[in-house]
This record gives sequence, C-alpha cells and structure tokens, in this order.
Amino acid sequence: MTVDVRRRIGGLDVARGLAVLGMFAAHLRVGGELHPDPRTWTAVVDGRSSVLFATLAGISVALLSGRDRPPEGSELGRVRVRIVVRALWVFAFGLVLEALGTFVAVILGVYGVLFLLVLPFLRWPVRRLLVTAGVVAVVVPPLLVIAGQVLTTTGAAQGLLASLLVTGYYPALLWIAFVLVGLAVGRLDLASGAVRLRLAAAGAAAAVLGYGGGWVSTRLLAGGAPSAGPETGFTVPGVFDVDWLTGAEPHSGTTFDVLGSTGFAVLVVVGCLAVTERLPRLTAPVAAVGALALTVYATHLVAIRVLVEVAPGRVQGPVLWLWFAGAALAGAWGWRRTVGRGPLESLLTWTSSRAAGLAPSAPAL
Repeated sequence: MTVDVRRRIGGLDVARGLAVLGMFAAHLRVGGELHPDPRTWTAVVDGRSSVLFATLAGISVALLSGRDRPPEGSELGRVRVRIVVRALWVFAFGLVLEALGTFVAVILGVYGVLFLLVLPFLRWPVRRLLVTAGVVAVVVPPLLVIAGQVLTTTGAAQGLLASLLVTGYYPALLWIAFVLVGLAVGRLDLASGAVRLRLAAAGAAAAVLGYGGGWVSTRLLAGGAPSAGPETGFTVPGVFDVDWLTGAEPHSGTTFDVLGSTGFAVLVVVGCLAVTERLPRLTAPVAAVGALALTVYATHLVAIRVLVEVAPGRVQGPVLWLWFAGAALAGAWGWRRTVGRGPLESLLTWTSSRAAGLAPSAPAL
C-alpha cells in the first residue's frame, strides 16, 4: 500500500498542540503536586507535556521515513540528511532561546540531539524498538546517577555535552526512550481501530505499572517520600542512595517515571486520534498550534522574556496561561488558514528538502 506522506494526521497535530499548551502551563507554574483532589489535576502538565512532545518527535520521524515501510538505499540517505538538517536548526534555535535568559528549561537543544541519536534506528522493527526503549528505561537511570557523580567530581557536570546527555533537565541518553517508543508507534497503522485499541491497552498498562510501581517503591524503599530524582546524586560525589531510583515524580528520571509518562503519552495520542476524527472543526485551533509547534514554542519564550523585563515576579499563574493559550490558539489557527506553514517550520522544510535534493514542498516533519 502506498502512503501519501504529504497528508498530515490531524490527531497528531492535536496531540502536539496539547503538548505545547501543556508546556506553557508548566512554565507558568499552573501545576503543582498531583493528588486525587480534582483541584490539583492541572499538575498533570508537569513533566508529561514534554514527554508527550518527545514521543511525538519519534512518531514524526516515522512519518517522515516511510511510516510502515522504512526507507532503504538512496531514500534512506535522503531521509537522514533531512533529519540531520532539521536537528541542526532545532539545536541552533535552542541555543538562541537559552540565550534569552528566561527561567524556562528549553527543550529544543536536547530535541535536536534526540533527532541525531535516533538516526541508527530508522530501519529497526517495532518489537526491537520497544525492547530497546525498555532496556534504556531500566538501565540508564542508575547509570545517570553514577555518570553525574563522576562529572561533578571532575567539574564537567555543567558542560554543554554533559548537560545535554546526562545532567540536564532532559538527559538525552534517557529521553531517547520516548523517541524510540514514538518511532515504534509511528510505524503502526494508526488508522486501524484494532491498532488503536492495542495501543490504548498498552499505554494504560504502562501508566499503571509506572505510577503504581513508583508509589509502591517509595513506601518500600524510600519511607513514603517521593524521589527527588537522580539529580540529587550529582551534588554528593561518591554517595549512592537507592531512594533516588524510586517514585515516579515528573522529571525524576526513574524507571517508573519513564514507564508511567510513556504510557500517558501513548494514551493521549490515541485519544487525540479518535477525538479529532469525530470533531475536526472543534479541534482545529489546537491542531493549528501543533502544526506550528516550533514557531509557537519559540514565540512564547520570547513573550516570557519580555514579561520578565516589564513585570518581574508576575510571570506565572493560570490567568496568564489563559492569555498565552488564547493567543496561541487564535494566532496559530489564523496563520494556518491564511498562510499555511509557520515561518520556522517553513525554514526547516525548505532547507532540509534542498539539502536532500528534494522539492522544497516535501512533507514536513
């Protein structure tokens, strides 16, 4: 079956849009600590929005590289060139946005690195991708603790490469697990109801095992206190505490966190695919944010920088998030209807397509 890779999948754009809006909320301190109390449910955006964003990166790579038919030969080479060019641009955007000096942990630098790290896996079958992601989720968290301590001892923990791969807010050596899961999901027939049901079941099982296992682990090994994450060990060279590998708190980097967050991301993707098919007009503004995700993300960081200058100490809260979200939804929807691709998306598409010897109108990532 020949697949038209130019046709965007609206449900994935909606999921990406939700991820961007969720990161807005996390950056503006809308969340907090998640509890059964419904008043705390806004905290679901913390950590999980960025994981959803990374998982969708893997799905996008799958769509760019033939969906259920991985590329080979010269086509594989062209796909790799396109991904490398995009990765370099995204990395550069990340450096520029970091230079703004906001309080936000910018994900784009690591995002670019993840695009490069996924290149060797483009032709791997789904099962092998999922197994590898599972191995990363189990093996890498304790290794990050040890590597972080070594880097701290040698004074290299704050270096750019160390921060991107190990000690940063989004350590790429661990976050590649989310991209691999996304790549595996993107290789499936996402239009199939049976496939969606299996994905939903797998996502639910992963979420229950991850968050349930995290809850149990804190009570068995950490005395009921949630883990502060492996980062805690980076400041205590030579000390290893098993508590750092317990719990499933956002950005804790534990196996339970990875498993639970991945399951949550898959559930959101499946849900968005189903809802968007039934309510395409209602979800169109969110889909527009997802289609212009890079431009919208960069714009909101510039806006935060401006607000930091003119209204320091007031750049947070649900009201401000509503203003940000409303502007993003209206602006992206209007741009999408009148212009099409966002400016940063157009730059990535044009340059990567030309570098690969393709027409500038080649499908976007």
